[in-house]
Amino acid sequence: MWNTKRGTCLHSKGELWGLFIILLYTSPLVHCSSNFSHLIYKIKEGLPKGILIGAIGADLKLDLSVNPPRSFNLELKMASQQYVNLNNTTGELFTSAVEIDREALCVESHEGQGCAIFLDVLILPQQYFQLVKVTIIIEDVNDNHPHFPVDEIRVSVPENAPVNTRFAVEQSAVDPDIGIHSVQTYWLVNDYGVFTLDVEENEGGELTPFLIITESLDRETQAEYVTNIIAEDGGSPPLLGTATLRIIITDVNDNCPKFTESLVNVTLYGNATKGMQLARLQAYDPDEGANALITYAFSKRVNQESRNLFHLDTNTGVLNLAGKIDNNTGKLYKLIVLANGPTCIPEVATVTIHVIKQLSGPPVVIPRYIASEKDGVVSLRESEPPFSPVAFFTIKNTEPQQKIECLLEGAGPFRLVPYERFKNEYLLETTELLDYEQQQDYEMIVVVRNSHGLVVNTVVKVHVLDVNDNAPVFKQSFIDITVEENNPPNTFLTQLQATDADSESRGEVYYLLGADAPTIFCLDRSTGVLTVSTSLDREEKETYRFMVRAVDRGTPRKESIATVIINVQDRNDNSPRFINKDFTFFVPENFPGFGEIGVLTVTDADAGENGWVALSILNGSDIFVIDTGRGALRAKTSLDREQQGTYYVWIEAIDGGEPALSCITMVTVLLLDVNDNPPTVLFPQSNQSYMLVLPNTLPGTSITEVYAVDRDTGMNAVIAYSIIKRTDGEPGSFDIDPYTGNITLRKTLSNRGLYSLWVKVRDHGQPELYSTVLVNLFVNETVSNETLIQSLLPRSVEIDHGELPPDKEGRKGEQVPNMCGEYQVLLLALTTICLGLFLTVVSLVTYICCKKRKPKKKMSDIETPLNRNHEMVDKNPMEISNI
Repeated sequence: MWNTKRGTCLHSKGELWGLFIILLYTSPLVHCSSNFSHLIYKIKEGLPKGILIGAIGADLKLDLSVNPPRSFNLELKMASQQYVNLNNTTGELFTSAVEIDREALCVESHEGQGCAIFLDVLILPQQYFQLVKVTIIIEDVNDNHPHFPVDEIRVSVPENAPVNTRFAVEQSAVDPDIGIHSVQTYWLVNDYGVFTLDVEENEGGELTPFLIITESLDRETQAEYVTNIIAEDGGSPPLLGTATLRIIITDVNDNCPKFTESLVNVTLYGNATKGMQLARLQAYDPDEGANALITYAFSKRVNQESRNLFHLDTNTGVLNLAGKIDNNTGKLYKLIVLANGPTCIPEVATVTIHVIKQLSGPPVVIPRYIASEKDGVVSLRESEPPFSPVAFFTIKNTEPQQKIECLLEGAGPFRLVPYERFKNEYLLETTELLDYEQQQDYEMIVVVRNSHGLVVNTVVKVHVLDVNDNAPVFKQSFIDITVEENNPPNTFLTQLQATDADSESRGEVYYLLGADAPTIFCLDRSTGVLTVSTSLDREEKETYRFMVRAVDRGTPRKESIATVIINVQDRNDNSPRFINKDFTFFVPENFPGFGEIGVLTVTDADAGENGWVALSILNGSDIFVIDTGRGALRAKTSLDREQQGTYYVWIEAIDGGEPALSCITMVTVLLLDVNDNPPTVLFPQSNQSYMLVLPNTLPGTSITEVYAVDRDTGMNAVIAYSIIKRTDGEPGSFDIDPYTGNITLRKTLSNRGLYSLWVKVRDHGQPELYSTVLVNLFVNETVSNETLIQSLLPRSVEIDHGELPPDKEGRKGEQVPNMCGEYQVLLLALTTICLGLFLTVVSLVTYICCKKRKPKKKMSDIETPLNRNHEMVDKNPMEISNI
């Protein structure tokens, strides 16, 4: 709610400031002179050199084509000119190489005033003179991070603070930016479940974070909380500032002293010396400072005799013998000792002292300390090796023949042994390494007993001093983290946790990244919060593995390492991609159905279902099918190039992501020609057609032509013509051009009648295919008897199955005798009729036999008679051409 109010407030202030600028320069005073103008431009700070700010000439609608030309000049005394460049010809203002920093330029302006550059531009020469006031308003961009005035903020909270108590965090963050780009909110990285953060805005618009207590506190349970406080501005994306927030729980006097032992028994012998320590009373208070101050005193019920005989140290609780004990009498003293704390009811302990009458006097034990000792407490470092000496004990006041027994009572890694060959000298030493982390204090009693049964007890207290002998220990040695790719910058990954069993600063742990850690990862030294500063891309790198260190502050410092494994989870941010922009496949026609035409390879950089790709055909699915697994394109049926030579198929690849991404490619299927079509004769149209040739036609004259086409392409469609059989009366009378099929007269015709030429039309394919056609030429002046001509025309069945051998040309100048007249014609007609009857019988027999066989593929109307002719001609493969 407060953010909205603040944004509205700042917006209103900005509008008021802008309105003020406009009113200032649009007032009547501004326009009192005709040669004065004012222009206002807005730009954002931080623009590079060469960005157009405004065009003065165009905005003032000045004619720049006049002669002499106008010139635009900046007044040199203006300090703001360093930020702009002025085109003297057009009046265009551009940003200069000096980058504008709004915060540095208007360092003294506050948020409501805004920031502007003021320029004076003179338009010359004199006849065009005009003063132009230019105001450039600098708009703020979010180019500054919030920052706290100190790296560590300390807030003291009493442990008895009620829930919902608020404590102001005075060192709030500042941001040089203004408006929504300034600090908008605060939040805690770790609230420990006992704190929360609220933000209040004062009348000046400044934000102050307040720490609120949500649960009861106990300093004795946890005396300090350390977390990070984050300040966030309103930019997009927002910028952050951070500082360490140390919450110190201050003590209140909510605990009273307690004795470690409320009943103490002391045995005292009659010959005890003055000043001898009898006991040490100990009380403790969990509070700290003045609240934990303890003083010891005798109860008012202790009589004056006891007060004179025994002395109690008010600060340490040590009870000493202050007077001389009567050795001739035994007596029992009972002392009531009070432990006093501030505002507390005194704690009570009872000390019972048994005075035993001594006949010859008890032994005297004189301790001499080797280790450091203060107030009867010996301090030993835990790093001391086994069998380190602690103290000497010398026993005196013994008779020469008296047997002395000296022993050590109490648990701990200590022993009391006689010192070499000296009598009544005993050495107290350690038996193994001490461990501060297991036990810090030991209390033992050196018991000396003589042969009369007199016993002297000497209390020895040992305090173990901590050394830095423990390295920090990570809670986990392998830290697996999963983060989705395309994460926002500064994403929180995890918080490392390591503990150190040592005390004080030796147990304080800070965290460091290993040398193998990429620079994009950031680790907070104090809190162990691991973040990534940039967006991750799984396709660039899927797994990051690096070391982190936990280091203590002891001397020498110890550390341990853990392995961080960051797995970047895939998002469907990559479309499938074909390896080629488009595909072209060449296949021969008549390729078998469902044969593999080609394989389309497609990839998807994503993983799992996001990288699964399915292929589908967008067009032509009635002809083609695609194997979505291998990407193999197949045709459902055999394709014929003569029907369609090129196919364009659009293939779509769709991945399995949500939402699914796709891409499309075009596949061109080009059919390669196969020689599967024989030439087709278009002229003459029938074997029964004929052409009249005049007898006086000169040699070399073109008579007619054979015209054929082939549906194949390339060499399969290149056609050659040849005459394979003649039935004319004058052999060698006609020639055919093998390339064009043009038939010419070779020599003068002397005989009249029907000339028939069997022409073979073949292609150049492999295997070679061909057709045949009958060309009939009737040599005569006129067509006088159509019926006779028709009867002379040969039928297809009248042609022999074998080719005739090529006609031999006569020698040069040699004439071939001609059979002239009607006898020749009549003989030719009878021969033709007989031959026709014979071929008719042969055809009927052949037809009946073929009926019993498996039917062949149906031929076209044009190919059927030609193929029958092939069967007749092929029995004599000798080719006759150019005869």
